[in-house]
Amino acid sequence: MECAFVGAGAVARKYAAGLAESSLELAAVCDLDYSRAETLASVHGATPYADVGELLAAESVPLVVNLTSHAAHADVTEHCLRADRHVFSEKPLALDADRAADLVAMAAEREVALGCAPINHRCDAQRHARSLLGDGRFGPIRLGYAHAHVGRVTEWHDSPGSFLAVGPLYDGAVYPLSLLVSWFGPVERVRRADALDVWPDREEREPSRPAHVEATVAFESGPVIRLTASLYAPHRSREFNSLELHGDDGSLYLADSGALAAERGTVSVGGAGRSYVAAPHPSPRRERRYLAGPERLAAGVERGDRSTAGARRAAHVVAVCNAIERAAEDGGPIPVAGEWTAPPETEALSAPPVRPIARHAGALDSMSGPRRADASTSGTRRTDALTPGFRQADSDSSPTTRDAAIRLPPVGFGCSRYRDGEYVDRIESIATALDAGYRLFDSAELYGNESRIGDLLDSPGAPDREGLFLLSKVWNTNHEHVAEACEGTLAELGIDALDAYLLHWPDAWAYQGPLSDLASLPPAEQEALTFPTDADGAPETADVSLTETWERMEALYDRGLTRSLGVCNVSLPQLETILGFARVPPAIVQVESHPYRPRTDLIEACHARGIRVLAHSPLSAPGLLDEPVLAEIADEHDVSPAAVAIAYHVDRGVVPIPASNDPDHVAANLAAARLRLTDADRDRLATLEDPEFER
Repeated sequence: MECAFVGAGAVARKYAAGLAESSLELAAVCDLDYSRAETLASVHGATPYADVGELLAAESVPLVVNLTSHAAHADVTEHCLRADRHVFSEKPLALDADRAADLVAMAAEREVALGCAPINHRCDAQRHARSLLGDGRFGPIRLGYAHAHVGRVTEWHDSPGSFLAVGPLYDGAVYPLSLLVSWFGPVERVRRADALDVWPDREEREPSRPAHVEATVAFESGPVIRLTASLYAPHRSREFNSLELHGDDGSLYLADSGALAAERGTVSVGGAGRSYVAAPHPSPRRERRYLAGPERLAAGVERGDRSTAGARRAAHVVAVCNAIERAAEDGGPIPVAGEWTAPPETEALSAPPVRPIARHAGALDSMSGPRRADASTSGTRRTDALTPGFRQADSDSSPTTRDAAIRLPPVGFGCSRYRDGEYVDRIESIATALDAGYRLFDSAELYGNESRIGDLLDSPGAPDREGLFLLSKVWNTNHEHVAEACEGTLAELGIDALDAYLLHWPDAWAYQGPLSDLASLPPAEQEALTFPTDADGAPETADVSLTETWERMEALYDRGLTRSLGVCNVSLPQLETILGFARVPPAIVQVESHPYRPRTDLIEACHARGIRVLAHSPLSAPGLLDEPVLAEIADEHDVSPAAVAIAYHVDRGVVPIPASNDPDHVAANLAAARLRLTDADRDRLATLEDPEFER
């Protein structure tokens, strides 16, 4: 679609930087300073103008991108709307709430689309923060702190006059306010506000409005936010454009509410009573272009959509800023004028969440499996626990992987207590992993800590059940007692059904009784129960065929106790044997894998059949993290060798399940999913395959 830029200053150059890869074509540029319009237009083969009326008369472009100074936005937008052009405006939509509302009404009446920056609610870091807020782990959000430190524009902007004229609210505060309004719906009132005319004596140019504003803003849905917007506080201060939200059960910190990309540390989470930990966006870094707003508006127009939703939100934000100014002059509270209806997606953040997991209840429905046998036995709420909406992290994954039956997050967390030859406590690290944003947890009855995990998942600050993928495994001694083992796991985890239940090993050993709460037993007793031996010290086997065991696994699936089945530690011939007789084939295969042991044939065979592969022990191979090849690749990407080892799996569509007790490593392992490997990286990693491992 052809478009015109009105305004050719610094922000216009930022928008224009994305034109080469855009569906938009710049046909005209207008600026009161004709030389600026001419300069920008010449770069993109557009026609320059010095008067917007002349542009509209001469050009038939359907979309105008309004990039003028703050105070000029409303006039230019109105002029373009009257010419029946679609408009995307830089923020603010207007400086007066009534004027902003009139623009929205005019667009609707003339059936043209009207949008407005900022589009920060659509950027990756903010969407990731919203997903964390939406999974119920924080409880109801009641309190927050927002900062918008525009900074001393006379020191960093070549044309600060427009900023000085409007003050910090209409340029800076619109970022956190737009985001909060998109999450929590409309603001009800401004409870209190104060404004300070604070400015350095040495400055010749001064703000026309107060340079520093503080306000307490109450949303209709409940949260109360303390907002600080400032031209005086430097924009490189510790709290630049941050947002911190506190709920009954935890806190979320967004370092930059206007961020165009999700950096590793942009979002962090503090669970109930726990320190903040980085919650990295698990997908590769993607920076949203300034032009994304106009592009989205244009795409909607081409579909026949004449949306004013973005403008309506922007108009409400203008009304909030107006109310803050009134409250600073007259005291509070000041109701927020104007009407704005929260979009449906805000409802999940507005209502207090239901507790995440119903303890010791009957099995849930499964969208991919059978209904529970007796629905009347469940008195708990029905959730979609068995169908979490995880997506592949990398859109470049192979079609067979991307279209697999089970959608998993790119990295999972291992809950095994066995590390470096001894048992360790995993509960604190599992809590850290929950805070960091892990949502796939790999457990097993052998690990002996499922009861403690269940307590953690049932405690304040745990995500809703439907946001988790919970996997467990039946141990070798229970191949004849699969149902007993699975029911024990469900009782200890306190859930109705598992997302996946796997055979820990295809080998059957002698039954030793239920393996409940092993972590509470002395290590020697744990070993005796789980590793029975015969008179020669060899594993004491049981005469149970793999076919019989798998039929018992299928019975669990039929009962709705697990959404899917899987198997661990198998070779390709063993997997093919299972596939040959299975009525319900395995949906997940978990094996040891790392660059020394890529398991390529097995993985390719699984992906060809739509079977997801999980890699356990992705960092544990002796010498792997000291491998020079990993170090070289890590240096080139400015990451750790461990990050390269994890990205190696994500790159192949395999889900690694690392474990760590170090909070920094827990977050870093999840962030490794963001790393994009190059062809050269893949070639070097392929040289590490070791025949001693690959078997």
